[in-house]
Amino acid sequence: MTANGNPALKIRWGILGCGEVTEVKSGPGFQKAAGAELVAVMRRNGELAADYARRHGIARSYDDAARLIADPEVDAVYVATPPGAHLPLALLCAEAGKPCYVEKPLSLNHAQSLQMVEAFSARGVPLFSAYYRRAMPRFQKIQALLASGAIGAPRYANLQLHQPIPAEDLDPDGPGWRVNPALSGGGRFVDMGSHQLDFFDYLFGPVKDVHGFAASHAGLPAEDTVSAVLRFENGISASASWCFAAGDRLDRCEIVGDAGRIVFATFDDSPVRLFNTEGEQAFAIPNPAHVQQPLIQNVTDCLLGRAEALSTGASAARTDAVIDRILGR
Repeated sequence: MTANGNPALKIRWGILGCGEVTEVKSGPGFQKAAGAELVAVMRRNGELAADYARRHGIARSYDDAARLIADPEVDAVYVATPPGAHLPLALLCAEAGKPCYVEKPLSLNHAQSLQMVEAFSARGVPLFSAYYRRAMPRFQKIQALLASGAIGAPRYANLQLHQPIPAEDLDPDGPGWRVNPALSGGGRFVDMGSHQLDFFDYLFGPVKDVHGFAASHAGLPAEDTVSAVLRFENGISASASWCFAAGDRLDRCEIVGDAGRIVFATFDDSPVRLFNTEGEQAFAIPNPAHVQQPLIQNVTDCLLGRAEALSTGASAARTDAVIDRILGR
């Protein structure tokens, strides 16, 4: 169904914030997903919005979010701005009765995310979040291995993510938005670690207890080193460490069961490795060309009444709650 309740064969999408993330990761997914059509884009710089529309073959462009949301030919809206703008833009969509797919993290903190979830719930309008790994084939394989009992009963998980400081974070004219807490809600941990915490939520369910420590060793305005321990409601525990001021790179997650273990990376497409009584198996599953397209397909199918949502505002809000507790706020 479309946002106005009329039967539809397609969901006509509009994008608020057609910046870098929409060029390859997400934007083309709205053009290629079955049942989806990208009909309008918006950016505060109207010339850049028009340029994006021309390059991607999109009918209309705007420099004002309210005008795109009010467009009667836009059924649903993708909010692709930095997190600092998510709440006000999403609330405009809720008020207009239009389903919304919001970039991650859902907002700057858990309180804002709850406000967003409650606004959509009160209007009976769907809210989705762009934690797209839930739908990517490689991560679906990990979920399927767990569900099949390939490692027996899961007991424990550990993840490590280490990276050198990106050059843009050391820009003498000012670091990028990803390490500006007013725009991002934190630093690289919030931007990247949120994906990993959300995937744990997808695999294991909600977190019951969490304790964390965060520090900024490089003098940036946001955390660059974070450690956490978590316990999920189902009793599984996890430990995690993130360092975005490291001397090398490491991207490793391990899930340990009573009959084996699964090892995988979050941000590259190295093979998923399964170790159990049958030996070692490797599953090479490359990332799709447009990494958000599988989740965009799921969201579109949900709006057409063909599927259950994989990533909702409610599940994303749970991840924001965990981030808040890890960062002690």
